[in-house]
Amino acid sequence: MKKAIIFDMGGVLVDLDVEAAKQAFKDSLNYTEIDNIIDACHQKGFFSDMEEGKITADEFRARVLAGSREGALPEDVDKALHHILVGIEPYKGPLLRKLAEKYDVYMLSNNNPICVPKAAQMFEEAGFSMENDFKKCFISYQMKALKPSAEFYRAVVAAIGIPSEEMLFIDDSQSNVDGAIAAGLPAVYYEQGSDLARLLAEELDDPSIAE
Repeated sequence: MKKAIIFDMGGVLVDLDVEAAKQAFKDSLNYTEIDNIIDACHQKGFFSDMEEGKITADEFRARVLAGSREGALPEDVDKALHHILVGIEPYKGPLLRKLAEKYDVYMLSNNNPICVPKAAQMFEEAGFSMENDFKKCFISYQMKALKPSAEFYRAVVAAIGIPSEEMLFIDDSQSNVDGAIAAGLPAVYYEQGSDLARLLAEELDDPSIAE
C-alpha cells in the first residue's frame, strides 16, 4: 500500500510554457543565448548550475545581464523567467487536499530560487501551501543535486524514511521517471494537461480520488 505521493512541480502540478519564457528573454532583454540554457525538460549550462545550487540567483542574473540590452535590470531577468510558470489547474488544489487526507504528500523538483517564490504564491492561491501543506519539498538547488541522478532520488527516499515501495513519484519527464525506477523509487509518467486525478486513481487503486 502506498503511503507517500511525491510530485514533480513543473509540468505536473504547475503548468509550464518554456517557449513563452524564451520569448520573454528575447523580447524584454534582447538575450539571444536563452535557447542554449533553457530546454523543455532538462536545463543546460549556467541555468542548470543555478538549479543544482552551484551558482546563486544573483550570479545567474549577472550572467544573463552581461549578454542583454543596455539598461536591463535584475528584476527584468526574474520577470522573463517567471513566464515559464503558467499556473495551477483549478482542480489540482482540491485534489492535493484530498490526497493529503490519506497520504503524505511531497514535492521533488528541479528548480531554482527565482521561480520557487513565484510558484509558492501560486500554491497559496490554489489553497495548498508549499510551506505548510506539503510534508516536505525537495528542491534541487537546496539539495545540490538534479534529477535524474540516483543520488537525488536516494536522498529523498532516505529523508522520507519509509520503504520505497510504499512511495509513488509522478513526473512529466520519462527520463526522470526511468531514473527514479532505476534508483528503486516507484514512478509513473504524467503528460501535462492530462487528468492527474484519473492517473492517481488508477496507480493507487483508489477510485475515490477521481470522484
